[in-house]
Order: sequence, then structure tokens, then C-alpha cells
Amino acid sequence: MNKPAEFKVERAVDSLQQQLTDYTCNLRFEDLPPEVVHTTKLRVIDTLGSLIGGFFAEPCRIARDVAAAMPNPAGATVIGTRMKTSPEMAAYVNGATARYVEMNDIYHWPGAFGGHPSDVLTPILAAAEHAQANGRDFITAVVLGYEVYQRFSDIFKNVGMGFDHTNFACLGSALASAKLFKLSREQTAHAISMAAVPNVILRQVRADHYSMYKAVASGHAGRAGVFAAILARAGMEGPHLPFEGKAGWCGHVARDMLKLQALGGKGVEFRIMQALVKPRASCGTTISSIMATEKIAPLHAKDVKKITVEVYQKAKERVGTGEHRWNPDTRETADHSIPYVVAATLMDGTITPRSFNDKNLWNPELRALIHKIEVVANDEFTKAYVKVPVEHRTRVTVQTHNGDTLVGEAGGDDDDLNMPKGDDMINDKFMSLCEDSYGPKQVKRILAQLWALDAMPNVAAIPPALVIA
Repeated sequence: MNKPAEFKVERAVDSLQQQLTDYTCNLRFEDLPPEVVHTTKLRVIDTLGSLIGGFFAEPCRIARDVAAAMPNPAGATVIGTRMKTSPEMAAYVNGATARYVEMNDIYHWPGAFGGHPSDVLTPILAAAEHAQANGRDFITAVVLGYEVYQRFSDIFKNVGMGFDHTNFACLGSALASAKLFKLSREQTAHAISMAAVPNVILRQVRADHYSMYKAVASGHAGRAGVFAAILARAGMEGPHLPFEGKAGWCGHVARDMLKLQALGGKGVEFRIMQALVKPRASCGTTISSIMATEKIAPLHAKDVKKITVEVYQKAKERVGTGEHRWNPDTRETADHSIPYVVAATLMDGTITPRSFNDKNLWNPELRALIHKIEVVANDEFTKAYVKVPVEHRTRVTVQTHNGDTLVGEAGGDDDDLNMPKGDDMINDKFMSLCEDSYGPKQVKRILAQLWALDAMPNVAAIPPALVIA
């Protein structure tokens, strides 16, 4: 009887895929310094607070309605409800909801693309709940998700600005889910490939006049990442050479043969330590404009003759240029508009999630004030933004009809977005976002539970505590 000839096919190795696979499979909770564990708990609290703050928004309700048609008792919870759906659908809803209110953390490092690394967190929680993971495993997965997100942000130049930073969230969510599902090295490699190749999100989700999909893109990315890990767990194979192949991610998304820097651990700082907590409900590049305006607010709009806002160049380009910044027609465009947030802060004294409701958005007095605003780039502020430590500097100068000149400045001080935020600030922020939904006593109980996350035997205990009655 003839035997088939034995043969072996030598396949090229995708070095990025291999590096990510090795790192994912080798990372342990014991590798995390105490300050990283503590910071991760802080991120969990900050992100879940942001989710509750955005719970009642229309796109979040739409996402929940879609999830309601896909029940799965063995899946994961739609946070804020008792509803369980598939893990990837829970990742979608929770990721979009945590992103909506513009209070989740951001990343800025000189030369990095930036973005919102916390976009990975609630999708990872969905995977962790589904896997019945303990608190330590969840913390490790979150650190991993942040590490992947931020390290790709560090090297991704986005030539032509055609692709969105939520692509990093897809990769981070996939690897963290693979870790939680205890996938083999081969399965983890396939999960990476099935996250990278089929899921490329275009920058158009946050270009021109914004729609509600600006926030939902984060949920889409998390869903795709969790689903990639589920497919790999079931035995699905991903495309070969996802990053370095001739039609791969490096050549057609990054447009560069990327090389990741050393990943966190063994003396290398974990990147989660460099994510920035937002003190206000607005785009990160508008925060310094808000903080500067607060120092001279409130003022009566009728008293204002002219307002000049001096910012760093990226803020001017991203949120201070274009007709739609002076004529926002959606909440999503308003919170990415320096003219809008400066006008709203000047009238009300600060910015809160309510600053972007329809009553404020279409306030004729606020609209008139917006058109008295000029946004200019300041070279000194631009230099401060691209050095380490980063300074987010802004100067707001108001000229009044009676001849007075009022000046407010922010950045380079204790209020700078780059400054670490203490536990008390995080607790206060969580309270401000959640108190209306739970009451102060329940909020304190939730906080106590989350601060003890590393001792939690099963993170499935988190969603029931967050049900909104």
C-alpha cells in the first residue's frame, strides 16, 4: 500500500504577530508592580463611571435595544441592566456607552497617535465575565490591552490620516480576551490575525460633522476584538502574515513596516501609567481651553466683545479649524469644538455632560458668543505640547465692551491634563457621574468593591452592583 509522501511546508513568520503572541502568553499578574495594579483599578473605576454617565444617551439606548434581541445567559452583561447577551455584543454596547460621555481616559505622548486606551476596558470586562475570571486575571488582561493599544499608538503615524485609533482597541481587546480565555499560542496568533485583517476602521468616524457613531466606533472595535478571540477558541484560523504580508496591515493601514518597542515588564514601564484621566466631559484637546476659561468665568455673553483662544498646534488643527467647529449641529461635534466649549464655559462657569444637551446646543445667546471667538496657534504652547513632561497650555483673552481685558491661562500647573489624578479625585468623579443613578450610599458600596478588585474571586460580581433600577 502506498503511503502519502511526508512533507513540511515552511511558512514565513510575521514578527509582529509573534511578538504579540509571546507577550500575551507570558504576561502574569506577578509581573505587575503594585503601582500598576493600583492604577489599573483606578482606570476601571474611571471607565465604569464614564459608562454610567453615558447610559441614557440615544446611541447607547439603540445599542441596548439591538442587544436585547440577542439574549445569551452564558454570555456577558449589558452594564446598567440585568440583560445578558453574547460576549461580543456586550463588548459592543458597553464599549460604546463608556465612550459616549467623553469622560474616559486619553493618551498623549510626543509623537504618538493618541486615542482612548480605555476603549479596551469594558470589552475586556465582558470577556472576563464570560470566562468567570478572577480580579487578578482581569487586571492583567486590562494592563495587556492598554499596553497593546498604547504601543501601537506610539509607532502609528497614520499617513494621510485615513485610519482611526479604535483599530488599536480591536487589537488590544483581542489579545486581552485571548489571555482570559487561556488560548494556546497558536490560537492567540490566530486571534491577532482575525482582529487585524478584517477590522479596519476609517478615520471618517470622527471627521467633518460628527455623528453618534463617533462613540459607537469604540464599541465596534471592542466587539471585533472579543469575537476574534471567540473564533480562535473555537478553532478558526486567521489569515497568514496579518501585519507583514504583501496585503497586510503594515503595508496598507500603517503604510510602514512597523516595529514595536519593548513591551511593559522586566524594567520597562507599563504604558497604562501614561494614560491621562479627564477632569471634564469633553474631547481631550479641548480640556486646557475649558480650564483656562474657567479662571475668568462666568461672564454675561452680552458684555463680551471678542475672545481669542491661544492653543498648541494640534488643538488648533483637530478642534479649532473648520466651519463645523463654529456651527456644531450635534453633541458629538460640540464636544470636539474649542469655540463651543469656551463659549459654554464662559456662560456657565464649567463644562458638564449637560453642557451638550439640546437646550444648550441651540441656545441663541451661546451661538452668538461662539462667533466672537478666534482660535490661534501659539508656538510656545506647541513646543510645550511635544516635550516630556507634556504641557497642555492655553490662554483665553476676553475683551469686553467696556474696555476691560480678562485673561485665563491653563497648562503646566497642577490642573494640567498630564498631571496624575489621585484616588480622591477619581472617587469624586465617579460620584458625580453615578450619584443620580444609584444614590450616594450605593455609590460608596460600588467604589469599595472596585477598589478591592484584586481580591475579587469572580468579576461576574461587578455587573449586578451596577444595575440601574
